[in-house]
Amino acid sequence: MVVENRLIQRRYRLLGTIGRGGMGEVWRARDESLGRQVAVKCLKPTGPRHEPSFLQVLRERFRREARVAAALQHRGITVVHDFGEDDGTLFIVMELLSGRNLSQLLDDSRRQPLPVPDLVEIAEQVTAALAYTHEQAVVHRDLKPANIVRTADGTVKICDFGIARLGHDIGFTARLTGTGVAMGSPHYMSPEQIGAHGVDHRSDLYSLGCVLYEIATGVPPFDLGDAWAVLVGHRDLAPEPPRTLRPDLPEVYERIILDLLAKDPDDRPRDAGELGKRLADARRPQPARDAAAGPDDLTVPAPRLPSWTRGMTLGSPAGPARRPYGHPVDRATTVLTDTWTGGCEARSGEESPPAGIASPAPPDDRRATLAALAGRHTAALDLGRLGRWEEAGAAHRALAAERERLLGPDHPDTLTSRLEAGHALGRLGRSFEAHQIYAEVLAGRERALGPDHPDTLSCRHHVALNLGRLGRLEDCRAMAHEVAGARARVLGAHHADTLATRCELAHVLGRLGLWTEALHTYRDIAAARTAALGPEHPDTLSARYEVGIGLGRLGRSGEALALYRDLAAARTRAQGADDPETLRARHGLGVNLGRQNRWQEALAEAREVAAARARVLGPDHPDTLVSRRETAVALGWLGRWDEALDRYREVADARERVLGAAHLDALASYGDLAQCLEQLGRADEAAALHRRVAALRRERAARRGAGQSGVTR
Repeated sequence: MVVENRLIQRRYRLLGTIGRGGMGEVWRARDESLGRQVAVKCLKPTGPRHEPSFLQVLRERFRREARVAAALQHRGITVVHDFGEDDGTLFIVMELLSGRNLSQLLDDSRRQPLPVPDLVEIAEQVTAALAYTHEQAVVHRDLKPANIVRTADGTVKICDFGIARLGHDIGFTARLTGTGVAMGSPHYMSPEQIGAHGVDHRSDLYSLGCVLYEIATGVPPFDLGDAWAVLVGHRDLAPEPPRTLRPDLPEVYERIILDLLAKDPDDRPRDAGELGKRLADARRPQPARDAAAGPDDLTVPAPRLPSWTRGMTLGSPAGPARRPYGHPVDRATTVLTDTWTGGCEARSGEESPPAGIASPAPPDDRRATLAALAGRHTAALDLGRLGRWEEAGAAHRALAAERERLLGPDHPDTLTSRLEAGHALGRLGRSFEAHQIYAEVLAGRERALGPDHPDTLSCRHHVALNLGRLGRLEDCRAMAHEVAGARARVLGAHHADTLATRCELAHVLGRLGLWTEALHTYRDIAAARTAALGPEHPDTLSARYEVGIGLGRLGRSGEALALYRDLAAARTRAQGADDPETLRARHGLGVNLGRQNRWQEALAEAREVAAARARVLGPDHPDTLVSRRETAVALGWLGRWDEALDRYREVADARERVLGAAHLDALASYGDLAQCLEQLGRADEAAALHRRVAALRRERAARRGAGQSGVTR
């Protein structure tokens, strides 16, 4: 039996019940290990009346629920910290934040409909979350007002994926529950759920239609006498048009709601993406028919909820995998509220929001300020995309100061701006300053979110990446290994972010000369991406490219050559002959031709790739200069040192001009140039160049030592 003050798994102290649902009960708890409050969902105690075989199925379903929920990363979905079993009680640990679910919002207003702008904002945010979950083949199956929460800052979140299932697992659920009725709430169940027919993502759209109908009118679409009558209504009756109950509802939204409530799934919007487009179109003002227009001509007012809660990002993608599998990166803080389910009395008095969380119902001028700051955030990101990193960094620093003043130093948006400022410094080669910012943001996220939150882990990934840039390779290796393990535990071993950190780990292993370990890691990543994305997905091909590097470094140039031939062909099919990644694969092909002493072929490949890169990327782009250097290398091996000298000098001059004389790439080019001079018998010039390189290296080391003395984390 679950009781107050019980300690779950010697870590989570239960403080009091928050609510109860079909699968169990939810408790406010304290994480004794980290000193923070969390929500703990416990499966209802099971007595001897249940057969062992059923209990085993129940346990497995509960574990599946936790794994599915933990893999979902979207601002509109709760995040799972932990799950397990303690003395026969199955539990899931989730984040806790003050807020109100839609059922409670209606109760607060004595079941009066929500204002139209609130309805619109809720519909759009829930639709975006469903679009994401449906892309992951996850169907909620129990969407209802009590499972949709509006948090203090206006973010709308879907809670309780307690009966969510991967799409292909729906058949198991139907068999387990007989009619399927027990697996949903009657007022919000789709006709196909009631009939135990095949259920897919369109069932969630029907349930969303029921929710929108209720918050638009104050009553569910089939508010009949008993549960059976409600089910019959869903199956056989047409809902009363919402505008007969609420005439001021714009007609466009009535049409959307009624289309969602179509009995036949084929008659509903095709998917949440299509629904999102219709909602976006509905926001656009419609021209009035005449000066005396009535309710039918109402356009949608500007949203009262802070639309800045949508569209925010938490930093640049964390590594080589630029997006999670099949959908855009979209990582914002997702939390479980302490009013997660209905059916419990409201607490006497309201607590203040946790530090760093915006207080409820900000004034209109504050909302406008925050919306303006969101626009500045987007503009600063655009500066970075254009390569204008000085301006981007300055914009993010100013934005961070404004957000700290308005929201507090540990608010996610403040930390996001500071993180982006760190990214800009890193792009400018100012890694020591970037490290200080990353360390401060990491401390803030650990305080606000905990050490295992995906956003905290993302920041730790960047810290590890920057340690590598600072030359602290062993520290980078240790932290990348730690973050990869944590991401595997929290997100799953094959999650895109987990694989991104493993890529960074493999990269630093290579820099440390541990190429056998690096190659093994890259091959694991390539296999995981092949299984999840397919053999010709860009992220899979990126991992295969790194496998080729490992093979070449280990002297297995024949295998590397075959891999790069296949990779260049695959890149050409997928992205075209002039795509930078296609040219990167061809560059690897040329390098390995040289390693097999096929220098004439290597020279031809290097010249073609250098010309293509100059045309596509520009003559001074780092990749172009690498290919021009490879041309010089091939000329030298062919004994054509005069020509090689010209190429080496061109590369050295360009790197000094673009990067500065003390940059590592520029210093490497001076070394190449000196060696070429020696081959031509110009020893005095070579010696002078060697002395210059030595002086620049001493100067660089002195600057690095001064900067490193300030790095404490």
